[in-house]
Amino acid sequence: MIASEILDFLSDFAPPELAEDWDNTGLLIGQRDDAISSIMTCLTLTPDVAEEAVSRGASLVVAHHPILFRAVKKLTDDTSEGRMLLSLIRAGVAVYSPHTSYDSAYEGVNRQLAASLNLSNVKPIRTLADASESATDDESIGAGRFGDLSAEVSLAEFVDLVKQALKIDNTCFVGESSTTIKRVGIACGAAAEFMNDAARHGCDVLLTGEARFHACLEARTHGIALVLPGHYPTERPAMENLAERLRDQFPDLTVWASDLETDPVQWA
Repeated sequence: MIASEILDFLSDFAPPELAEDWDNTGLLIGQRDDAISSIMTCLTLTPDVAEEAVSRGASLVVAHHPILFRAVKKLTDDTSEGRMLLSLIRAGVAVYSPHTSYDSAYEGVNRQLAASLNLSNVKPIRTLADASESATDDESIGAGRFGDLSAEVSLAEFVDLVKQALKIDNTCFVGESSTTIKRVGIACGAAAEFMNDAARHGCDVLLTGEARFHACLEARTHGIALVLPGHYPTERPAMENLAERLRDQFPDLTVWASDLETDPVQWA
């Protein structure tokens, strides 16, 4: 299998034009005519995850969070990032990042989160483009998602729904436990900047991974609840789902989601 065939599939699934202007997406290491025999997906390429890719013979890593996000003037073994990148290059491991294009894609991270909560009438919080051929009448492509629960619940009950959907034991939240929740806004990762947009769509709560303290104060002031289960829990499942999709699309390849990757944030 040639890398370009896989990259074309990834570009169709999560179109690069959906990426935010500040992002660094696409093929970040490698050549489009390289032969690919195995793929590993992960949320973030850290040295231990990179070592897993090298030791298990991955030809391509699809990492949600981009490497080389900021300008690099030197690529040496003086830094942990440099050692990791040199190790990947020496082993011939290509790296692709879909990041915000995958967040906003029609079947992307935020849409998957909406599906996990069984939301109906799902639409983007911010519209980025007209509906594509693959989109249904009730959803155009855009950033974030909002939709409606099948019935009103309290914020405390909604928190439990989130924990069940993401298979986690704990989450932070902002708001009164008795607050009524019907319309839900979703923005994976660290995206409290969607709070005002979600409020304009009538959302009672915004589900995002994490938020600054002052964003939490702003939410309380403006009367919209926040549920903050963590950056990793809101995005890692989508990389596991992407591994399954790649495995189905390219059955002759070995595809897996990183076994070593874990959430760096621990709860006592």
